Amino acid sequence: MRDFEYKSPESFNEASKLLKEAKTTAISGGTDLVTVLRDELLVEGPDTVVNLKTISGAEYITAEEDSFKIGALTKLVDLAESPELQKRLPILSEAAGSVATPLIRNSASIGGNICQDVRCEYYRYPHQSGGRNVCYRKGGKECLALHGNNEYHSVFGGIKLHNSPCTDSCPAGTDIPGYLAKLRNDDLDGAAQIILKVNPLAALTGRVCAHFCQEACNRNDHDQTGAIGAAERYVGDYILENSANFYVAPKKSSGKKVAIVGSGPAGLSAAYFLRKEGHYVVIYDRKEEAGGVLQYAIPAFRLPKEYVKKTVAALKNMGIEFKTNTEIGKDVLPEKLEQDFDKVFYDTGAWGKSVIGFDGEELTVFGLEFLTEVKDWIGGKLGQNVLVVGGGNVAMDVATTAKRLGAANVTAVCIEKEEEMPAGLEDIRRSQEQGVEILNSYGVSKVVRDGKKIKGLELVRCVSVFDENGRFAPVYDQKSKIVFECDAILMATGQKVDLSFLDKKYQLELTARGLVAVDENFRTSKKNVFAGGDMISGPATVVKAIAAGHGAADAINNDLCVEKHELCDLSLEPAFLKFDEAGIKVQDPAELPLKLPEDRTIDTEDHYAGLTWEQVKTEASRCQNCGCLAVNPSDIGTVLVALDAIVKTTEREIRAVDFFTKTPVIDKVLNVGEIVKEIEVPVCDDYKVAYQKLPLKDGTNFAVASLASAYKVENGKIVDARIVLGGVAPVPYRVRAVEAFVKGKGIDEAVATQAGKLAYDNAVLLKGNSFKLKVIDSMINESLLNAAQ
Repeated sequence: MRDFEYKSPESFNEASKLLKEAKTTAISGGTDLVTVLRDELLVEGPDTVVNLKTISGAEYITAEEDSFKIGALTKLVDLAESPELQKRLPILSEAAGSVATPLIRNSASIGGNICQDVRCEYYRYPHQSGGRNVCYRKGGKECLALHGNNEYHSVFGGIKLHNSPCTDSCPAGTDIPGYLAKLRNDDLDGAAQIILKVNPLAALTGRVCAHFCQEACNRNDHDQTGAIGAAERYVGDYILENSANFYVAPKKSSGKKVAIVGSGPAGLSAAYFLRKEGHYVVIYDRKEEAGGVLQYAIPAFRLPKEYVKKTVAALKNMGIEFKTNTEIGKDVLPEKLEQDFDKVFYDTGAWGKSVIGFDGEELTVFGLEFLTEVKDWIGGKLGQNVLVVGGGNVAMDVATTAKRLGAANVTAVCIEKEEEMPAGLEDIRRSQEQGVEILNSYGVSKVVRDGKKIKGLELVRCVSVFDENGRFAPVYDQKSKIVFECDAILMATGQKVDLSFLDKKYQLELTARGLVAVDENFRTSKKNVFAGGDMISGPATVVKAIAAGHGAADAINNDLCVEKHELCDLSLEPAFLKFDEAGIKVQDPAELPLKLPEDRTIDTEDHYAGLTWEQVKTEASRCQNCGCLAVNPSDIGTVLVALDAIVKTTEREIRAVDFFTKTPVIDKVLNVGEIVKEIEVPVCDDYKVAYQKLPLKDGTNFAVASLASAYKVENGKIVDARIVLGGVAPVPYRVRAVEAFVKGKGIDEAVATQAGKLAYDNAVLLKGNSFKLKVIDSMINESLLNAAQ
């Protein structure tokens, strides 16, 4: 146990002040903090422990006309043995008496019991930083119970405590498990709406995104990743096919105007989110067609241009205006935009050639220009032996395109080792399947030439690309050089931002790298001017640009006084995360049908079809919907939810249903320094109440399953019911389906039997915990039959 300072306040106010200090936690009988600290279960232990047991005047049981008020430091033994509770609230007395052992009940308080930490065996492992054996609750990637021992874990699914790795790795922050869950439930529209919250270009990203989410998917630790990109493509195509339902013009105008310069992914994304709030949005672009890099730089074999055109058309139908063939700085001055519009957003991309500075570089071809003007190279103009310099996605696109244009030999050379290449694995594989050779760990020395004719390229061995801090700092071995014979050299080592359209009078502040400088809200050095995409980050992925456009739109909307209006979930049911028990056992992901290498061209998509709906459903069912599968530990909490008790703190009053069922992590319920002072429990004199529990036989008496029930019976029929299960879900689970079923019914064996089975109708079983269903069935059956007596 690491050292910490121990403080003993005399009042709740004093304790609250102490707890607001950094790295401080509270201890009270029943929290089990001593064990947690002794076994070093926490990621980071406290510097100070505040002992609440020294606070005076917080141990009492006060009977009032229609409730009991119980001090937070009241011992469980006092609750169990209170004659008044045994008479008027026996359910609470029974629950308190069922906790652990007499020794623990003599020291544990009701406040400590309801604030105790989870008892899951995986959480109880000493914390390990790194590695797979880190509990999800302590920041691990997934709940270890999903594939491990799980007989005492939830039978109703998990609960989300933090983002899944797939969502965290997505620059746009897409709720991937959320939309896959919608797909499992045949809700395509719901899946579409989830994606559209952060990404209005799903049909495009489904095809060209690097899909970092697939690399981060927890399934990689067990078999193979989910085919998230293929599922996204399916939903994206559905959105475009039904664009009138998803790209909807706002019902009213905000009266504000926003100009967007550049129609790349950041500009299109910003336009969508700005237009949704009712602003008049105009997009300017110097090229003939909108879409930026999507239209001109990404090859058609990856992204057919029909999808870009359909997306632009959908945005036009929202009321977004496009002014193409319009060059800012020439046709329209930047100052004019600021005068005519409330806000301006720049997304002009990175189209400029990045100059390395080697001898003969002027004879090379800029890779991005090669892609945008690819039709000019048809007919063998490249030559037979082509060398592409670069290891990113653009370089792979250039190399593949060169090969498909007829070059006999295409080699991509890059300074990175194979595992360091910035290109996506799918792009690398595509190039290699096309016959492209990749030469790793070599950089450019000079062009070998005969006058203005290229004969080859001298390459120098690259020893390392990054320094010890991970910064780009290549080191070369000048004694190790080779000459690579070639007819043409295509440079794809990056692009730079071209700000030549801005005159000297209209200068935006730049970074040391020559990029437009912005703050955390994408605001430039000019108050009403924002920027995003490659011009603030350098060449990056499409989805990162989409995220930047969304972020800038949020900032602009905030400036224009648009209120954020998130949809509220009005359901009282806890939102447990469901997964498909059979689906997660499917090991192999679906693959998009792919043309043979010899059948691939420069102007038709390599993947000649998407997944079928059946394949999408199967893929969605493979998602583990990662969350915490541990069960709620407090016997008292289950009872308080059933009785609709009030938890009173040093700051407010919280209904038990909100205190216990919104999240199982007490630190997310209580504010810093907030302490439970009192619990007020209504008396249900006209209800038949009971607490049942199947405990572990290991001395802890923890609930394998428990049931708090309250039935109001009139003339032999149930007129009201409150049924709450404990120990079977991440939080106390009120079984509303059973409550609704039994209301208005007389109680007999048939009703009790049907109610018992209905209680687990939506169960999500793990491999070892199916026995809990029989326990639930038996408890509900017994509670109903006892209520009839």
